[in-house]
Amino acid sequence: MTAPAHQQMIFVNLPVTDLDASKKFFTELGYSLNPQFSDDNAASVVISDTIVAMLLTKPFYATFTKKEIADATKTSEVLVALSSESREKVDELVDRALALGATPSGQTQDMGFMYGRSFDDLDGHTWEIVWMDPAAVEG
Repeated sequence: MTAPAHQQMIFVNLPVTDLDASKKFFTELGYSLNPQFSDDNAASVVISDTIVAMLLTKPFYATFTKKEIADATKTSEVLVALSSESREKVDELVDRALALGATPSGQTQDMGFMYGRSFDDLDGHTWEIVWMDPAAVEG
């Protein structure tokens, strides 16, 4: 199989109630904002070279869909899972998120070769942070 000509990216678009509070939450988690794609309606949160979370005010988000916008504090519309480099980094990120106002979501998953925790951000979107033992992935 031939490798793709470019590295594919993912842009996760999430509706938010308070854009400023969400920007503060994600930057205090350690992520940066791309000002080129941020304004009064949206914030481009750079998670990695290939992953961007687009935080959109609900009225702006509504311009992209004819569907009702889910209230993520009551219904699940997406589970965003991010890999982590170690068990300790999983705990660091989730503990920091909780200290910044996130709420715990689900139970800690510890299968030895895989470890994960999750939180709901300020708008109720669920973020799962997972570490997998590289030896388990290879074998």
